[in-house]
Amino acid sequence: MPNQSVPPPRDPPPSEGVREEAEDRRQVAERFRRLAEEAREVRDQHREALESVREERERLREAGEAARIAGEDARAAAEAARHAAMGAVRATAETMQASLEHMRVVEEMRRTLRDIREVNKLESN
Repeated sequence: MPNQSVPPPRDPPPSEGVREEAEDRRQVAERFRRLAEEAREVRDQHREALESVREERERLREAGEAARIAGEDARAAAEAARHAAMGAVRATAETMQASLEHMRVVEEMRRTLRDIREVNKLESN
């Protein structure tokens, strides 16, 4: 029986130390898997927080733009009000000048009437 089929030698059953080492490695692998899952969750939370920050920044930019436009509108309104006030001051000055001229005319007429009365008084005497 020279080359009859002889079963190959079997590996001895794993010893308790090998099983413990395999279990330790499995637990380490499980810890790494959990850590990776937690890292993904943290990354997702970070991404959501960044998106919230971006959205808030966009809202602030829009609010800033609205404030800038409102400021420009207010400046234009103030300029228009200044021009209107200057026009009102000029109109008031012109009205006062005209009133002063009328008062001078009235004073001149009063003097003239007084002079006429004086002359009439002298002639009647």
